[in-house]
Amino acid sequence: MWELIKKYRKGFIIGLVLLAAFLVFASNLKNREDANIFERGLLTMFSPLFSLGAKVSAGAETLWNDYSALVNVRKQNRELLEQLRLMNGRLIGEQDALLENERLKKLLTLKGTVPIPAVAASIIGEDGAPWFKTMLIDRGGNDGFQEGMPVVASDGVVGQLIKVSGNSSRVLLITDHSSGIAAVVQRSRARGVVRGAGSGRLVLEFAIREEDVKVGDQVVTSGIGGIFPKGLPIGEVTMVKKGEYGIFQTIEVRPSVMISRLEEVLVLLKRRND
Repeated sequence: MWELIKKYRKGFIIGLVLLAAFLVFASNLKNREDANIFERGLLTMFSPLFSLGAKVSAGAETLWNDYSALVNVRKQNRELLEQLRLMNGRLIGEQDALLENERLKKLLTLKGTVPIPAVAASIIGEDGAPWFKTMLIDRGGNDGFQEGMPVVASDGVVGQLIKVSGNSSRVLLITDHSSGIAAVVQRSRARGVVRGAGSGRLVLEFAIREEDVKVGDQVVTSGIGGIFPKGLPIGEVTMVKKGEYGIFQTIEVRPSVMISRLEEVLVLLKRRND
């Protein structure tokens, strides 16, 4: 340490002298209105340092203020995003409730047009296997359900119950290959049986070749068989093909009900012997 001081003793001495002079200058300047030549010289000498210090201080203050403002802005953004998330959640919930209300209104309207007691049920599961098309609903034997009862939606036929437990039931959909519903073409009264054809399609079988069936015709339940009431919508004819041989037409039908979007259904409390 002493060697360092000896090596730069002239610089230390000059620095101490200047510091002492500056302190004297600063203490005397407070009590005097005018500065002498020596004080003016010191003021001129150190004025660039004072200016630089002021700029640095102002810059630091500005930087700190900007940082504080940025922190506040980020906090406000987080609060606004949280409020927006909550509002979006409430809005989605309200929209979902409105849509559910509309669906239930349609079911109630359908229930009023069918002269058979009916119970509404919600879909709680589905089986989309290629060889078997069913869905599970949240009502069962405790609600008076029995196997074979028809299941409908506001747009038309959905299927019928094939398995019933206390609080749930399985519905065989009309799009399943093993499903069969006695049907009639609404316009021409041509009769046949609607069966599932896979991939959400239906076919109208056993329609005589000479019967008048056209694309766009509506197919409804005929009431024959005693399961489905007469006149319930089944689907719309999308293709008609009459071959050179055979006595039947090949007719494809698009279901009236978009089963993949169903959430609620009506089970008609109609027994086979009713």
